[in-house]
Amino acid sequence: MKNYVQKGENLTVPAPANVLSGAGVVLGSIFGVAAGDATSGAPVDLVTEGVFELPKVSALAIAIGDVVYFDNATKLVSKTASGNIKIGYATAVSANPSAIATVKLIPTI
Repeated sequence: MKNYVQKGENLTVPAPANVLSGAGVVLGSIFGVAAGDATSGAPVDLVTEGVFELPKVSALAIAIGDVVYFDNATKLVSKTASGNIKIGYATAVSANPSAIATVKLIPTI
């Protein structure tokens, strides 16, 4: 196919700010996990599919299958939809308190 560009699992975009490898990144309606470090404006590869351990709101219990969101201001996973971007669902239990949520990313639109 002449019009095929890529699979789309990883996207190279300009970093919206300085980012570290493994950090959640929001660019418009796109959410992904940075595959490497990048300075603001530099190209960064975002992984948009897969299961990742991401930092979460500590005082929050998450059950397997819960829909989770990313708060771009705090850079934390939460269960609050309002003002946040939907990123996927939990694939493991995360207790209250705990620092990590295990999340299966879903494509964002």
